[in-house]
Amino acid sequence: MLQRPPPHPGGAATAPTRAGRDISQRMASMSYVTSSQLSSQRPSTSSQLPIIDLSAADRGPEARGQLHAQLHAAAHGVGFFQLVGHGVTDAETAALNHAMRAFFRLPQADRLAIDNVNSPHFRGYTRIGDERTGGSRDWRDQLDIGAERPARTPGPGEPAYWWLEGPNQWPAALPELRTAALTWIDRLSAVAGKLLHELLAAIGAPETFYDDVFGDRAHLHLKLVRYPGSAEDGTGQGVGAHKDYGFLTLLHQDSVGGLQVQREDGRFHDVPPLPGAFVVNLGELLEVATNGYLLATNHRVVSPPGATERFSVPFFYNPRLDARIEPLPFPYAALAPGATADPANPLFAEYGRNELKGKLRAHPLVAARHHADLLLSDRPLAGSALAS
Repeated sequence: MLQRPPPHPGGAATAPTRAGRDISQRMASMSYVTSSQLSSQRPSTSSQLPIIDLSAADRGPEARGQLHAQLHAAAHGVGFFQLVGHGVTDAETAALNHAMRAFFRLPQADRLAIDNVNSPHFRGYTRIGDERTGGSRDWRDQLDIGAERPARTPGPGEPAYWWLEGPNQWPAALPELRTAALTWIDRLSAVAGKLLHELLAAIGAPETFYDDVFGDRAHLHLKLVRYPGSAEDGTGQGVGAHKDYGFLTLLHQDSVGGLQVQREDGRFHDVPPLPGAFVVNLGELLEVATNGYLLATNHRVVSPPGATERFSVPFFYNPRLDARIEPLPFPYAALAPGATADPANPLFAEYGRNELKGKLRAHPLVAARHHADLLLSDRPLAGSALAS
């Protein structure tokens, strides 16, 4: 069982050993590199986010070593970065964008025919304002899609999180959407898997350490999201401030902007779109697995002004629902400051319990229709919480 190790007193690391000082010196010498100048010794940033070229992993030992230095610094110091060199083509991206925009142009009746309230698996269309973050309405509508699998109804004694596996809902008027979305899931799964290997190698961990918790039943999740502009009441919450609770998120966004990341100064900073790049952020499970050495960072989306629309596609790369996440062995563990903890929102050792908890909170209408028994009991949260 993954235990959340206690933070160092005062939230800061204790004085490092000689080995720790050597590690600190090596860390200080690490540099960010751009996609075009791997030998650069200064960071290339987009609104203070590093730009990382994943294709460097395939360009020989020197380039891969500099990629690891870049990944190490970004994941340890920021928890967010822009990813280029990922191999997803402009044509593949255009196909997804075309299908997504066509979906949101469908008559409302066609979209509501696949309302996620119809699905006990939390799949389908969510109307504007029906999803919650931090208890407040998110001013966006979206289509939730996962790996296409048969419905699984938990039996007596089985964890309730198996409700999260099941078929997607697809609009009858737009058959090409299914092909585009499932192709995107396959492509980004490959990108995320490669990225996770390189990230673990970058901090000196066995790069295949978490392969078994993903396997062929990883919990892959895609959202097609439209932000329709500002709410009638003038509130600007496209999506409220939050951390992702899984492993990795890869975001494709259009040119409008609105994503903001909370930095060390406590303020939220804009992340302007970078054409062809995915915005990558680390989830809380990676932070806990490294005792806070890797960062999960608060982020939010501010609604675009007026009637301006914004489109985005977040892809969530997460392990099997029944996976238990073990602490990661890596040589920088002595420098880990301790993971942050939220007593009101504890993490659980089994990934599926975290996912189900999040879904029940974010989609109250689905929860009330299909899972009222879970809301009245502690069944979804039964299990071992990560010690804080």
